Amino acid sequence: MRFGNDDSDRGNIEDVRGSGGGRIGGIHLGIGGFIVVGILSLVFRTNLFSLLGGGGQAVQPQASGQQVSERKQQESRQEQVAVSSFNDTQHFWARTIPNQWRDAHMVIYWDAVESECGNAESAMGPFYCPGDQKVYIDLGFYQELARRFGAPGEFAQAYVIAHEVGHHVQDVLGITRRLGSKIDSATSVKLELQADCLAGVWGHDAAARKLLDPGEADQGLRAAASVGDDHIQKMAGRRVNTDSFTHGSSEQRAHWFGVGMKSGRMEECDTFAAQ
Repeated sequence: MRFGNDDSDRGNIEDVRGSGGGRIGGIHLGIGGFIVVGILSLVFRTNLFSLLGGGGQAVQPQASGQQVSERKQQESRQEQVAVSSFNDTQHFWARTIPNQWRDAHMVIYWDAVESECGNAESAMGPFYCPGDQKVYIDLGFYQELARRFGAPGEFAQAYVIAHEVGHHVQDVLGITRRLGSKIDSATSVKLELQADCLAGVWGHDAAARKLLDPGEADQGLRAAASVGDDHIQKMAGRRVNTDSFTHGSSEQRAHWFGVGMKSGRMEECDTFAAQ
């Protein structure tokens, strides 16, 4: 991606890597976090909820200054793409809905982190917390996205960020608040598909500004499809159960991301009215 070399704007970035581990236990997850825990539990064949609900203590060892520096250097390119994608996505939405927009923050962490939605570990994957209006990401997820989910490439990485910012868009527009705290699986799917579509709307604008290299748009479509509920259930060796979907199928996720990419209009992202 063309903007991936400029990550100089750090006003909305919180880098807490190397600052020590967080407690895991008794957490209250935001919408995205709860969904990701369920999906990752299937992928890793481990009940991650058991780590979150017991009130136990899981403290990550403190890394040395040299270890922190070396690990950050290994992630330098992923960090550039994540920060640049986050900034560019926010600038786009600030232009699109100027009277309603307020910036989110992005927290880059390792292993575990504290948020207003509770404590979380990196196995949960990236998530957005409406309580503090922050996107949280362990950059190691990008390796999983490429290796385990088969979705490499910088635009695939940018899609992940744009999807989480899409949840912030839902927050500032009051969509999440109007749904209330009790959200069933069908409503959860519509929320996630709308975030995919909103990510595509930003992708359309990025493509129009010549920020994508040839073929990169397909990376976003592959990334959206790779994290479909049916694909993840198959990866976990499970039978596909549509009643348990929380994000939508691979076909649905790629479809709605494509709707945003093709139209460039957030008005086309009304997944709640769609069949």
